[in-house]
Amino acid sequence: MNVTFAAANHDASTPRLLARVVEQDKLPAGLPRAVSEGAAASRFSGKAGQVFDGFQEVDGTVQRLALAGAGKGDEARLPALEKAGGALTAKYLVSGEKELALDTAGLSAEEVAAVLLGMRLRAWRWDEYRTKLRDEQKPTLATVVVLNAPDGAEAAWQDASALAAGVEFTRELVAEPPNVIYPASFAERARERFEGTGAKVRVLDEAEMDALGMGALLGVGQGSARDSRLLVIEWMGGNEGEAPVAFVGKGVTFDTGGISLKPGAGMDEMKWDMGGAGAVAGAMLALAKRKAKANVIGVCGLVENMPDGNAIRPGDVLTSMSGQTIEVLNTDAEGRLVLCDALCWVQREYKPARIVDLATLTGAMVIALGQEHAGLFANDESLADDLLAAGKASGDKLWRFPLAPEYDKLIDSPIADMKNVGPRWAGSITAAQFLQRFIENDTPWAHLDIAGMAWAEKPGATFDKGATGYGVRLLDTFVRETAEG
Repeated sequence: MNVTFAAANHDASTPRLLARVVEQDKLPAGLPRAVSEGAAASRFSGKAGQVFDGFQEVDGTVQRLALAGAGKGDEARLPALEKAGGALTAKYLVSGEKELALDTAGLSAEEVAAVLLGMRLRAWRWDEYRTKLRDEQKPTLATVVVLNAPDGAEAAWQDASALAAGVEFTRELVAEPPNVIYPASFAERARERFEGTGAKVRVLDEAEMDALGMGALLGVGQGSARDSRLLVIEWMGGNEGEAPVAFVGKGVTFDTGGISLKPGAGMDEMKWDMGGAGAVAGAMLALAKRKAKANVIGVCGLVENMPDGNAIRPGDVLTSMSGQTIEVLNTDAEGRLVLCDALCWVQREYKPARIVDLATLTGAMVIALGQEHAGLFANDESLADDLLAAGKASGDKLWRFPLAPEYDKLIDSPIADMKNVGPRWAGSITAAQFLQRFIENDTPWAHLDIAGMAWAEKPGATFDKGATGYGVRLLDTFVRETAEG
């Protein structure tokens, strides 16, 4: 979606479709009678996400007028404005209208950016492989012309558009089919997307990872014909020599379960088992595009979990990069095997001040939280508090779960240092306890289980059904609030 700023008020030269954002129970003065009475008759009150559509005549020209509700103007003001923008896009994306004029009179620069962000995020679709869309199904709304923008609105939008680009990149990676996005192509697409941003991208291949002793990560991918990769994205926009923040993402580009094969029903959805890596790549793109004043490292462990004759078996023992050994009881508990080596590597390579990993890790998390929150586990109270605050501010909500020695004992193995799964109960917690064993020198670390959040079965305020881009806004807000001065 293209956004332009115009100095003039709405007139015959601007788009036929004009939109205004209104607060709840406060219709603006001067509306045509047909619009104001029509809104009342339609029970439009300006609640966040409501849209009323009417017409008015200006200088002999019939113009379409949309009112988008932004709620009561309380502390949830910016999320409500995003919701208003998203509702406008949902209403007009395939309406036949090509342009929309957005009258932002009365809004601050930050509020204008919020409306535009909601509009752009809701406009994202992945129609790359759809060849027979009817005309009424094809997106038409391509341009938003901003009228009466306050000072600073264009700069605020430039910042927000960088965030939108990151969310869109994550959605793209998650939405692509597994024959298109696999470890090598994921890494190559990231390399292409970061070209010219100032970020440094490097990729470790299997030989390099083998030399480092990454037996856990490589073990997951050894049943696939596609080689595994470790993607590393460096953004060093902060003070020279300052320890970076590290984001680590699980990137299982397709998960059959391996020898512990998943049921066939729903297995197609396992193309988004790389949602954690997708979120890390998207967040790093947002940070690079807006030139964040922070040092941040993004690491994506990229594998494909397949069940051929070379695949790991239940009962195998793997040796991780840390030297710790893992008895594999279930090859479908593979994400933690990928993450443990990626976590070990980033600590030894960069000595980060803080680490946050993201993974679509356990079905147990979806049972616990559904598709409303991701689970948070942390070994550091300050880090946990910062992430919870970032989740609330960004809309990528988190709910904290415990870590405790009582749970840790559940993954002890009789023949190795640990098992890769515990008993049926507390599955998300034992997965986090597993990862905690690979955190060295008491480095502040948090694990985010985003299993219920990377993909949506129905549209939301700022996303359509499918890939949500969850995690990008959370990480961007976390960096803004904690790592940038």
